Amino acid sequence: MLIVDGKDLILGRMASFVAKKLLLGERVTIVNAEHVVISGRRKAIFEAYELWTETRKVTNPRAGPFHHRSPEKLLQLSVRGMLPFSKPKGKEAFSRLRVYREVPDELAGKEKVSVPGAELESLGTGRYLKLGELSKHLGGKP
Repeated sequence: MLIVDGKDLILGRMASFVAKKLLLGERVTIVNAEHVVISGRRKAIFEAYELWTETRKVTNPRAGPFHHRSPEKLLQLSVRGMLPFSKPKGKEAFSRLRVYREVPDELAGKEKVSVPGAELESLGTGRYLKLGELSKHLGGKP
């Protein structure tokens, strides 16, 4: 089982790394989902996600689709987008993924891995937003 510490890792780079490991048959657990970073301007990120959460059906807007706002679910959705989820192989791989907002007690003493090339320092710019802040802005539970 691979435990990835998401603290100060770039969302897209980490998600692609995790998706590859899942397709190879490994079980992957991501901790500290609240501290994962999305690169870009704050205002642009907020606008894009607000537009996404406002997407509704044309025939009955109250019927959905409903979008998750918690950091764990946003991170899971990013990884799912990098898997062939419509095929059985992708669904099986996605079932091997676990995401936690913080480090749970049963994983407290275990060794955590960082994704090479996905560190915040490799971004080269100060334009980023933490997933916890985005979740809070969208109205997610603290």
